[in-house]
Amino acid sequence: MRNITVFCASSPGIDLKFMSQANLLGKTLAVQNIGLVYGGAKVGLMGSVAEGVLNNGGRVIGVLPTFLRSKEIAHEDLTELILVESMHERKTKMNELCDGVIALPGGFGTLEELFEMLTWAQLGLHQKPIALLNFDGFYDSLIEMIQSMVDKGFLKEINQKMLLVSENIDDLLQKMDSYVAPNVGKWIQEENT
Repeated sequence: MRNITVFCASSPGIDLKFMSQANLLGKTLAVQNIGLVYGGAKVGLMGSVAEGVLNNGGRVIGVLPTFLRSKEIAHEDLTELILVESMHERKTKMNELCDGVIALPGGFGTLEELFEMLTWAQLGLHQKPIALLNFDGFYDSLIEMIQSMVDKGFLKEINQKMLLVSENIDDLLQKMDSYVAPNVGKWIQEENT
């Protein structure tokens, strides 16, 4: 993989271990010569993952809507900062630039970005690996909710398996590197009655 998009919070959260983990992910990407594509901010987990890459000689492309430039505080020391007009344009550009996606902890925006990429994959619009770095069990409840979707017949198990999960960065990157997208349609077949 040449570039990985990372979706995460522009907030540091209340436990600084998440900032440290974001920084470690950035460092790991740089060491493995994988470029970072992310939201372009210098604050919160976003800033921490970018600094982890930059401080270890890696490449970082930020994609930031112009209206967020002052709110998310644009990181001006990136390899490249791409300004776009809308949130949709931001996700589209990040998808164009990456070979895979990792979600770190975040809020509504992080989940929205993650699920849009999963939906695009489910619809066959891309075949990229999509992953959760489930550090400290942050995403345990979400993983349980996705299992409930399968159990209740709203999501195919093969589509559930499109979401790669690990609490360990190296393990997650290995899973992403060996990922093969499913070759099935999205629609769940109704049982004959």
